[in-house]
Amino acid sequence: MLDKITELSHEFGTPEYVKGGGGNTSAKNKETLWIKPSGTTLAELTKESFIAMDRAKIARLYDVKPPADSSAREALVTNMMMEAMFPYSSGRPSVESPLHNSFNATFVVHTHPPLINGMTCAKNGSEVCRKLFPEALWVDYVDPGFTLCMVVRNKINEYSAAKGHEPEMVFIGNHGIFVAGNTVVAIRKTFKTVMTTLRREYKKAGVSTSLSAGIPPSAVAQEEMSSLLRRLMKAEGEAVCASGTFKVCLGPLTPDHVVFMKAYPLAEQPSVKNMSAFRKAHGYLPRVISAGGAVYTAGVKEKDAELLMQFAKDGALVEQLAEAFGGVNYMTEASRTFIENWEMETYRKKVALGQA
Repeated sequence: MLDKITELSHEFGTPEYVKGGGGNTSAKNKETLWIKPSGTTLAELTKESFIAMDRAKIARLYDVKPPADSSAREALVTNMMMEAMFPYSSGRPSVESPLHNSFNATFVVHTHPPLINGMTCAKNGSEVCRKLFPEALWVDYVDPGFTLCMVVRNKINEYSAAKGHEPEMVFIGNHGIFVAGNTVVAIRKTFKTVMTTLRREYKKAGVSTSLSAGIPPSAVAQEEMSSLLRRLMKAEGEAVCASGTFKVCLGPLTPDHVVFMKAYPLAEQPSVKNMSAFRKAHGYLPRVISAGGAVYTAGVKEKDAELLMQFAKDGALVEQLAEAFGGVNYMTEASRTFIENWEMETYRKKVALGQA
């Protein structure tokens, strides 16, 4: 079982499906859930790195009456999940462990492919999903963690009661997809069906499934921008990654995008004045800058800037694909704020960047 879920993790841990430490996978028998550790990449998982959890102890969460305060609620959930770990495991279990445990299927694979998020982040996403995937379960955006778990768990139970079996695929607005199956073959078949169907729809709509970027800026232009950003952003702009121009994402798309690149870019030449205005408006300095016929990402280290560019391009592609389904639908400001202040996502980002 662990060999198989490791194989699936590597297969669906490519940039086509996830970026950074995004996504998670699990396998289970009657007593034990094996889940990916928070923040670690699917591509680098070994069968020894999966966290083993007592399913009966995880299930205690489903009967908890959580505190109204989001911080207190998520702290309670974190503590209960840590207590559910078997003593021979280490790390922090994925925040979505209780959701994985809610499926009866042996294997669950959760990813955030841009081809899929072109639909989940679209204004007409739910209608398109019902048309293209009538057997799927669609769930409107819910803040990750305990709240998401309970909403999806209840909907899975309703689906199962109505149809006599649980869904093989669950699409979550502005988030991604969960695929459940009892065999490796079933997981692969479901993903193939979804990706093939969506590629066909994008082709019919005349929307390219690849992102085109302009000619990269010259070495001189890159150095000038890097020097400017280091001066304006200090340590936050110490490392800069450059790309040819593309239409950058203009708002909060998914939790992953908010965690790694924040919600908004700076779409003008950086200056003391507009950097100050940006920080005042959003509470942070921009991670993505579109200026001078190029796109730049700025971070503390080179790895930060490179990962930011991956997410910037991923977000731009999602916005591009969403045009096939009525245009992009951003997360609400309340949802964005929750993600930016959520300790679990801060931890996940630190692990992904090697800071924890």
